[in-house]
Amino acid sequence: MLSTPKGLRLHIGVYGRRNVGKSSLVNAVIGQAVSIVSDVAGTTTDPVEKAMELAPIGPVLFIDTAGIDDVGALGEMRKDKSFKALDHTDIGIVVTDGAIGEDEIGLMEALAERETPYLVVFNKADLGAPPADAVATVAARGVPFVSISTAVKADALRLREAILEAAPESLFEVPHLLADLVPAGGHVVLVVPIDLSAPKGRLILPQVMAIRDILDADATCTVVKERELADVFTRFTRKPDLVVCDSQIVLKAAADTPPDVPLTTFSILMARFKGDLVRLAEGAARIDRLKPGDKVLIAEACSHHSMADDIGRVKIPRWFRQYAGGDIEFETMAGRSFPEDLSPYALVVQCGACTVNRKQVLLRIRQAERQGVPITNYGVAISRVQGVLNRSLEPFPAARLAFERANKAG
Repeated sequence: MLSTPKGLRLHIGVYGRRNVGKSSLVNAVIGQAVSIVSDVAGTTTDPVEKAMELAPIGPVLFIDTAGIDDVGALGEMRKDKSFKALDHTDIGIVVTDGAIGEDEIGLMEALAERETPYLVVFNKADLGAPPADAVATVAARGVPFVSISTAVKADALRLREAILEAAPESLFEVPHLLADLVPAGGHVVLVVPIDLSAPKGRLILPQVMAIRDILDADATCTVVKERELADVFTRFTRKPDLVVCDSQIVLKAAADTPPDVPLTTFSILMARFKGDLVRLAEGAARIDRLKPGDKVLIAEACSHHSMADDIGRVKIPRWFRQYAGGDIEFETMAGRSFPEDLSPYALVVQCGACTVNRKQVLLRIRQAERQGVPITNYGVAISRVQGVLNRSLEPFPAARLAFERANKAG
C-alpha cells in the first residue's frame, strides 16, 4: 500500500482557518506526527502530503493545507496554494473550532462547485459543544458532520468512520485500466519500446499498471518491443484479444496487427482511466481544423527533465505542424499549473496523467468545456495525426462515435 503511486490514491484534503487543529487532525487520523503542530498561527505553510491506508477504501493521500484566513503577501500565496489543492481533492474535510463563518462557507461552496464530497469537523470538542447555529447551518446544507477532539484517541476512530460515510460508493469501486476489455483466460500483447525517460531497470507506470490489471483479470500477456510485434502473430495459433502499444509507434503497430485484432495505446487507456475518453475523443476533431497561427496548450502532469526528443515538447508539436501544414504555436505547462483562462488556445492536449489523480483531469476537462475550448489527450492526438485514430478507438465504440460526430460537425 505504501508504494502505491500518488496518482492512484484517494486524495483527502483538510481545510480550514489557522489554528483550528487541521494538522492535529491529520496526525490523529494517521497515528503519526507527520505535520508540525504549534499554537503559533500559520505554522503550516505549504500543503503537506502523507500517504497511508484507510480501510476499506485502501491507499489514500492526506493533504494538510495552510489556513485560509492567512494574512499578508505570503499569506495570500499560502491561501492560493490551499485553494489550488481543491482541484485534486477527492474528499474534503472542512475543520472548524466551532464557528461557521465566511471562510467555512467559502470552502463548502468551493467544494460543492467542484462536486467534491466533503464533511465538516467541529474540532476541540473537549472545550465544549459546537454552537447550535453553526450545526444548523451545516445541517441545512445536507452535509455530514462530526464533533471530535484530536486529544481523544477514540475520536480519531470516529473521524475515520465519518470519512468513510462521506465517501460516495463510486470511490470504493476498483477501477480497471483494461481488464474489462479482456475475457478471463484471454491474452494481451503489450508493445513496449524502452522509454529513455524511464528509470534504468524499470518500465513506465502505465505499462506496469497494464501488466498488473491483466493478471488481476486472470488473463495472460506477452511483452515485446515494436520490432518483435509482427513475429508474435506467427508464434501463436490463437490471436490475442487485444494489442496495446506505445503511442509513439502506433502507426507501425497498426500495420503489424491484423485488422481483426483490437488495437489501442497505453495513453488512450490512461485517457479513459484518468479522465473522460468520450470528451477527449471529441476534442481530437479540432486537430483537423488547426491553422497556422493557432496556439495549442500542452499540459504535462509531471515535471520531468525535457529530453532531446521529448514527446510533449518536441514530437507532438512537430507532428501537429506536419499534419496542419503550417506553423502552430505551442505553450507547455508542467505539474499542477493550469491557466484559469483558456481562451487564447485553440486546443488543449493533456498528457496521460500518470502522476495525478482522476479528479484533477476531470476538472480540467470541465473547465475547458465551460470555456468552449476543445481538449484531448496525448494518445488520442497522436493517433489522429498518424491517421489511425479510428483503429485505436475501436475497443471504445462510444468514444469512436463521439469523435466521428464531432469531426463531421466541423
